[in-house]
Amino acid sequence: ANCLDRHLETRGDKVALIWEGDEPGMTHKMTYRQLHTAVCKFANVLKKLGVQKGDRVTIYMPMILEATYAMLACARIGAVHSVVFGGFSPEALAGRITDCESKFLIT
Repeated sequence: ANCLDRHLETRGDKVALIWEGDEPGMTHKMTYRQLHTAVCKFANVLKKLGVQKGDRVTIYMPMILEATYAMLACARIGAVHSVVFGGFSPEALAGRITDCESKFLIT
């Protein structure tokens, strides 16, 4: 079982993730069940796009909830993910994609 599935039965309605934005009071809490649903949807999209177990995926996103979904979705389907800081230049991003031989880029 993966890191979310194993908690659904006993902790499904408990908070699994607290996201805090840059602005004061900008907070979002997600339960294990809500996070599981979002991650499964993201994983299904990745699979439809051709991502398979063992593929390398680069994630180039700001610190938003969807970045977490992307990381957990990759883990769920067995893809390796590499997170690149969203403030890096296109050249720095290209270098990291090349270095890890990434097949997919999530932005």
